[in-house]
Amino acid sequence: MAQMTTTPPITDVPASPSGPARVNKPRRGRRSIAASIGLHATMIVASLIAIGPIAWVLLSSFKPGYAVQSSELTLVKDPTLANYEYVLFDTNFPTWFLNSVLVAAFTMLFGIFFSATTGYALSRFNFPGRRSLMMVFLVTQMFPVAILIVPIYTIMANLGLIDTLPSLVIAYLTIAVPFCAWMLKGYFDSIPNSLDEAASLDGCGPFRTFWTVILPLARPAIAVTGFYTFLTAWGEVAYASAFIQSDEKFTLAYGMRQFVPQFNPQWEYLTAAAILVTIPAGIVFLFAQKHLVSGLTSGGTKG
Repeated sequence: MAQMTTTPPITDVPASPSGPARVNKPRRGRRSIAASIGLHATMIVASLIAIGPIAWVLLSSFKPGYAVQSSELTLVKDPTLANYEYVLFDTNFPTWFLNSVLVAAFTMLFGIFFSATTGYALSRFNFPGRRSLMMVFLVTQMFPVAILIVPIYTIMANLGLIDTLPSLVIAYLTIAVPFCAWMLKGYFDSIPNSLDEAASLDGCGPFRTFWTVILPLARPAIAVTGFYTFLTAWGEVAYASAFIQSDEKFTLAYGMRQFVPQFNPQWEYLTAAAILVTIPAGIVFLFAQKHLVSGLTSGGTKG
Protein backbone atom coordinates (compact mmCIF):
# COMPACT_ATOMS: atom_id res chain seq x y z
CA MET A 1 0.00 0.00 0.00
CA ALA A 2 1.20 3.45 -0.81
CA GLN A 3 1.97 5.55 2.14
CA MET A 4 -0.26 8.68 2.37
CA THR A 5 1.40 11.94 3.23
CA THR A 6 -0.38 14.91 4.78
CA THR A 7 0.46 18.52 4.07
CA PRO A 8 0.80 20.67 7.14
CA PRO A 9 -1.65 23.63 7.30
CA ILE A 10 -0.39 26.92 6.04
CA THR A 11 0.01 29.41 8.80
CA ASP A 12 0.44 33.18 8.59
CA VAL A 13 4.08 34.01 8.27
CA PRO A 14 5.02 37.24 9.98
CA ALA A 15 6.58 39.83 7.77
CA SER A 16 10.30 40.02 7.89
CA PRO A 17 11.73 42.81 9.95
CA SER A 18 13.40 44.18 6.85
CA GLY A 19 10.06 44.44 4.96
CA PRO A 20 8.10 47.67 4.72
CA ALA A 21 5.91 48.33 7.72
CA ARG A 22 2.25 49.18 7.15
CA VAL A 23 1.36 52.48 8.79
CA ASN A 24 -2.26 53.39 9.47
CA LYS A 25 -2.45 56.89 8.12
CA PRO A 26 -5.46 59.06 8.93
CA ARG A 27 -7.84 59.65 6.09
CA ARG A 28 -7.49 62.89 4.22
CA GLY A 29 -10.26 65.38 4.88
CA ARG A 30 -11.22 64.06 8.31
CA ARG A 31 -11.48 66.76 10.94
CA SER A 32 -10.80 66.40 14.58
CA ILE A 33 -13.59 66.64 17.11
CA ALA A 34 -12.43 70.07 18.25
CA ALA A 35 -12.35 71.36 14.66
CA SER A 36 -15.86 70.01 14.00
CA ILE A 37 -17.20 71.64 17.16
CA GLY A 38 -15.57 74.95 16.25
CA LEU A 39 -16.91 74.79 12.68
CA HIS A 40 -20.47 74.03 13.75
CA ALA A 41 -20.37 76.68 16.45
CA THR A 42 -19.20 79.25 13.91
CA MET A 43 -21.99 78.26 11.52
CA ILE A 44 -24.59 78.51 14.28
CA VAL A 45 -23.39 81.97 15.32
CA ALA A 46 -23.31 83.15 11.69
CA SER A 47 -26.85 81.83 11.14
CA LEU A 48 -28.12 83.61 14.24
CA ILE A 49 -26.50 86.85 13.11
CA ALA A 50 -28.15 86.52 9.69
CA ILE A 51 -31.58 85.44 10.91
CA GLY A 52 -31.69 87.57 14.07
CA PRO A 53 -32.68 90.92 12.50
CA ILE A 54 -35.35 89.27 10.33
CA ALA A 55 -36.80 87.45 13.32
CA TRP A 56 -36.80 90.68 15.35
CA VAL A 57 -38.69 92.52 12.58
CA LEU A 58 -41.21 89.67 12.42
CA LEU A 59 -41.79 89.76 16.18
CA SER A 60 -42.01 93.57 16.19
CA SER A 61 -44.72 93.49 13.53
CA PHE A 62 -47.05 91.86 16.07
CA LYS A 63 -46.32 94.38 18.85
CA PRO A 64 -48.25 97.58 19.53
CA GLY A 65 -46.49 100.88 18.99
CA TYR A 66 -45.52 101.51 22.60
CA ALA A 67 -43.92 98.05 22.87
CA VAL A 68 -41.85 98.54 19.70
CA GLN A 69 -40.52 101.91 20.86
CA SER A 70 -39.96 100.75 24.42
CA SER A 71 -36.40 100.34 25.68
CA GLU A 72 -37.41 97.06 27.32
CA LEU A 73 -36.33 94.06 25.27
CA THR A 74 -39.16 91.55 24.96
CA LEU A 75 -39.82 88.91 22.33
CA VAL A 76 -43.60 89.30 22.16
CA LYS A 77 -45.54 91.74 24.30
CA ASP A 78 -49.29 92.19 23.88
CA PRO A 79 -49.37 90.55 20.42
CA THR A 80 -51.84 92.05 17.97
CA LEU A 81 -52.78 91.99 14.28
CA ALA A 82 -53.79 95.66 14.27
CA ASN A 83 -50.57 96.64 12.50
CA TYR A 84 -51.35 94.42 9.53
CA GLU A 85 -54.99 95.56 9.47
CA TYR A 86 -53.93 99.21 9.36
CA VAL A 87 -51.35 98.65 6.61
CA LEU A 88 -53.69 96.61 4.41
CA PHE A 89 -56.97 98.53 4.84
CA ASP A 90 -56.16 102.07 6.02
CA THR A 91 -53.29 102.95 3.68
CA ASN A 92 -52.56 102.76 -0.05
CA PHE A 93 -50.45 99.66 0.51
CA PRO A 94 -52.53 97.49 -1.89
CA THR A 95 -52.03 100.10 -4.65
CA TRP A 96 -48.30 100.26 -3.94
CA PHE A 97 -48.18 96.49 -3.98
CA LEU A 98 -49.89 96.30 -7.38
CA ASN A 99 -47.55 98.94 -8.81
CA SER A 100 -44.52 97.03 -7.56
CA VAL A 101 -45.82 93.77 -8.99
CA LEU A 102 -46.36 95.36 -12.40
CA VAL A 103 -42.96 97.06 -12.45
CA ALA A 104 -41.11 93.97 -11.20
CA ALA A 105 -42.95 91.62 -13.59
CA PHE A 106 -42.28 93.71 -16.69
CA THR A 107 -38.70 94.32 -15.62
CA MET A 108 -38.20 90.59 -15.21
CA LEU A 109 -39.79 89.70 -18.58
CA PHE A 110 -37.98 92.36 -20.59
CA GLY A 111 -34.78 91.77 -18.64
CA ILE A 112 -34.78 88.05 -19.45
CA PHE A 113 -35.51 88.72 -23.13
CA PHE A 114 -32.86 91.42 -23.64
CA SER A 115 -30.24 89.69 -21.50
CA ALA A 116 -30.69 86.28 -23.14
CA THR A 117 -30.63 87.55 -26.71
CA THR A 118 -27.68 89.84 -26.03
CA GLY A 119 -25.74 87.15 -24.19
CA TYR A 120 -26.32 84.64 -26.99
CA ALA A 121 -25.19 87.13 -29.64
CA LEU A 122 -22.02 87.92 -27.71
CA SER A 123 -21.31 84.23 -27.22
CA ARG A 124 -21.96 82.91 -30.72
CA PHE A 125 -21.40 85.74 -33.22
CA ASN A 126 -18.36 87.84 -34.04
CA PHE A 127 -19.58 91.24 -35.21
CA PRO A 128 -18.03 94.72 -35.34
CA GLY A 129 -18.09 96.38 -31.93
CA ARG A 130 -18.48 93.13 -30.00
CA ARG A 131 -15.54 93.70 -27.67
CA SER A 132 -16.50 97.35 -27.22
CA LEU A 133 -20.03 96.34 -26.24
CA MET A 134 -18.71 93.86 -23.70
CA MET A 135 -16.46 96.56 -22.27
CA VAL A 136 -19.40 98.95 -22.03
CA PHE A 137 -21.34 96.35 -20.03
CA LEU A 138 -18.46 96.10 -17.58
CA VAL A 139 -17.99 99.86 -17.29
CA THR A 140 -21.67 100.44 -16.50
CA GLN A 141 -21.30 98.26 -13.41
CA MET A 142 -18.72 100.66 -11.98
CA PHE A 143 -21.10 103.61 -11.64
CA PRO A 144 -23.33 103.85 -8.55
CA VAL A 145 -27.04 104.39 -8.95
CA ALA A 146 -26.89 107.94 -7.56
CA ILE A 147 -24.69 109.14 -10.43
CA LEU A 148 -27.05 107.76 -13.10
CA ILE A 149 -30.24 109.27 -11.68
CA VAL A 150 -29.69 112.74 -13.16
CA PRO A 151 -28.98 111.71 -16.80
CA ILE A 152 -31.74 109.09 -16.80
CA TYR A 153 -34.16 111.61 -15.27
CA THR A 154 -33.32 114.06 -18.06
CA ILE A 155 -34.01 111.39 -20.69
CA MET A 156 -37.31 110.43 -19.06
CA ALA A 157 -38.37 114.08 -18.81
CA ASN A 158 -37.67 114.62 -22.51
CA LEU A 159 -39.74 111.53 -23.31
CA GLY A 160 -42.59 112.65 -21.05
CA LEU A 161 -42.33 109.56 -18.84
CA ILE A 162 -41.88 111.22 -15.46
CA ASP A 163 -44.44 110.01 -12.88
CA THR A 164 -45.17 106.87 -14.89
CA LEU A 165 -44.43 103.22 -14.17
CA PRO A 166 -42.71 102.61 -17.57
CA SER A 167 -39.98 105.05 -16.53
CA LEU A 168 -39.12 102.77 -13.62
CA VAL A 169 -39.06 99.68 -15.85
CA ILE A 170 -36.64 101.36 -18.26
CA ALA A 171 -34.45 102.62 -15.42
CA TYR A 172 -34.27 99.20 -13.78
CA LEU A 173 -33.40 97.55 -17.09
CA THR A 174 -30.37 99.82 -17.35
CA ILE A 175 -29.17 98.30 -14.07
CA ALA A 176 -30.03 94.66 -14.64
CA VAL A 177 -29.44 93.99 -18.35
CA PRO A 178 -25.66 94.67 -18.54
CA PHE A 179 -24.88 92.36 -15.62
CA CYS A 180 -27.30 89.62 -16.69
CA ALA A 181 -26.17 89.75 -20.33
CA TRP A 182 -22.56 89.25 -19.26
CA MET A 183 -23.52 86.38 -16.98
CA LEU A 184 -25.62 84.68 -19.67
CA LYS A 185 -22.83 85.14 -22.18
CA GLY A 186 -20.60 83.08 -19.89
CA TYR A 187 -23.29 80.42 -19.54
CA PHE A 188 -23.85 80.19 -23.29
CA ASP A 189 -20.09 79.75 -23.71
CA SER A 190 -20.36 76.55 -21.68
CA ILE A 191 -22.91 75.08 -24.14
CA PRO A 192 -21.07 73.29 -27.01
CA ASN A 193 -21.19 74.92 -30.42
CA SER A 194 -21.84 71.48 -31.90
CA LEU A 195 -25.47 71.82 -30.85
CA ASP A 196 -25.82 74.94 -32.98
CA GLU A 197 -24.15 73.18 -35.89
CA ALA A 198 -26.44 70.16 -35.56
CA ALA A 199 -29.51 72.40 -35.47
CA SER A 200 -28.22 74.26 -38.52
CA LEU A 201 -27.86 70.98 -40.42
CA ASP A 202 -31.48 70.20 -39.55
CA GLY A 203 -32.57 73.46 -41.17
CA CYS A 204 -32.84 75.70 -38.09
CA GLY A 205 -31.87 79.32 -38.41
CA PRO A 206 -30.14 81.31 -35.66
CA PHE A 207 -33.39 82.44 -34.02
CA ARG A 208 -34.98 79.00 -34.03
CA THR A 209 -31.76 77.44 -32.75
CA PHE A 210 -31.71 79.92 -29.90
CA TRP A 211 -35.36 79.48 -28.88
CA THR A 212 -35.71 75.71 -29.31
CA VAL A 213 -32.23 74.32 -28.60
CA ILE A 214 -30.07 76.70 -26.57
CA LEU A 215 -32.60 78.49 -24.39
CA PRO A 216 -34.07 75.31 -22.81
CA LEU A 217 -30.53 74.26 -21.83
CA ALA A 218 -29.95 77.63 -20.18
CA ARG A 219 -32.81 77.36 -17.69
CA PRO A 220 -30.53 77.68 -14.62
CA ALA A 221 -29.05 80.93 -15.92
CA ILE A 222 -32.50 82.18 -16.98
CA ALA A 223 -33.76 81.51 -13.44
CA VAL A 224 -30.89 83.54 -11.98
CA THR A 225 -31.60 86.35 -14.44
CA GLY A 226 -35.28 86.39 -13.55
CA PHE A 227 -34.57 86.38 -9.83
CA TYR A 228 -31.99 89.17 -10.10
CA THR A 229 -34.14 91.41 -12.30
CA PHE A 230 -37.16 90.87 -10.05
CA LEU A 231 -35.26 91.85 -6.92
CA THR A 232 -33.71 94.84 -8.68
CA ALA A 233 -37.17 96.29 -9.33
CA TRP A 234 -38.86 95.02 -6.17
CA GLY A 235 -36.71 96.67 -3.53
CA GLU A 236 -35.29 99.73 -5.32
CA VAL A 237 -36.12 103.15 -3.91
CA ALA A 238 -33.71 105.71 -5.43
CA TYR A 239 -35.23 105.80 -8.91
CA ALA A 240 -38.75 105.51 -7.51
CA SER A 241 -38.26 108.56 -5.31
CA ALA A 242 -36.85 110.57 -8.22
CA PHE A 243 -39.28 109.61 -10.99
CA ILE A 244 -42.60 109.08 -9.16
CA GLN A 245 -44.44 112.06 -7.70
CA SER A 246 -48.05 111.00 -7.06
CA ASP A 247 -49.14 108.70 -4.26
CA GLU A 248 -51.14 106.35 -6.50
CA LYS A 249 -47.97 105.63 -8.52
CA PHE A 250 -45.72 104.83 -5.55
CA THR A 251 -44.05 101.46 -5.35
CA LEU A 252 -43.72 99.56 -2.10
CA ALA A 253 -40.15 100.55 -1.34
CA TYR A 254 -40.94 104.24 -1.69
CA GLY A 255 -44.45 104.15 -0.23
CA MET A 256 -43.19 102.55 2.97
CA ARG A 257 -41.23 105.72 3.71
CA GLN A 258 -44.50 107.32 4.78
CA PHE A 259 -44.47 105.12 7.88
CA VAL A 260 -41.28 106.75 9.14
CA PRO A 261 -41.72 110.54 8.97
CA GLN A 262 -39.07 112.75 10.45
CA PHE A 263 -40.70 113.45 13.83
CA ASN A 264 -43.12 110.55 14.41
CA PRO A 265 -41.82 107.24 13.07
CA GLN A 266 -44.39 104.45 13.13
CA TRP A 267 -42.12 101.45 13.43
CA GLU A 268 -44.94 99.02 14.13
CA TYR A 269 -46.50 99.71 10.72
CA LEU A 270 -43.17 99.71 8.95
CA THR A 271 -42.27 96.27 10.30
CA ALA A 272 -45.65 94.86 9.28
CA ALA A 273 -45.27 96.28 5.78
CA ALA A 274 -41.72 94.94 5.57
CA ILE A 275 -42.92 91.40 6.31
CA LEU A 276 -45.60 91.67 3.64
CA VAL A 277 -43.04 92.91 1.13
CA THR A 278 -40.80 89.88 1.63
CA ILE A 279 -43.53 87.37 0.73
CA PRO A 280 -43.46 87.81 -3.09
CA ALA A 281 -39.66 87.82 -3.12
CA GLY A 282 -39.67 84.59 -1.10
CA ILE A 283 -42.11 82.98 -3.54
CA VAL A 284 -39.91 83.89 -6.51
CA PHE A 285 -36.89 82.52 -4.66
CA LEU A 286 -38.65 79.19 -4.01
CA PHE A 287 -39.27 78.74 -7.72
CA ALA A 288 -35.72 79.71 -8.69
CA GLN A 289 -33.65 78.24 -5.86
CA LYS A 290 -32.85 74.89 -7.49
CA HIS A 291 -31.25 76.71 -10.43
CA LEU A 292 -29.46 79.51 -8.58
CA VAL A 293 -26.20 77.75 -7.68
CA SER A 294 -25.64 76.09 -11.06
CA GLY A 295 -26.58 79.24 -12.92
CA LEU A 296 -24.27 81.49 -10.94
CA THR A 297 -21.27 79.14 -11.00
CA SER A 298 -21.53 78.32 -14.70
CA GLY A 299 -21.87 81.95 -15.65
CA GLY A 300 -19.02 83.02 -13.41
CA THR A 301 -16.36 80.60 -14.66
CA LYS A 302 -16.57 81.35 -18.37
CA GLY A 303 -15.44 84.47 -20.08
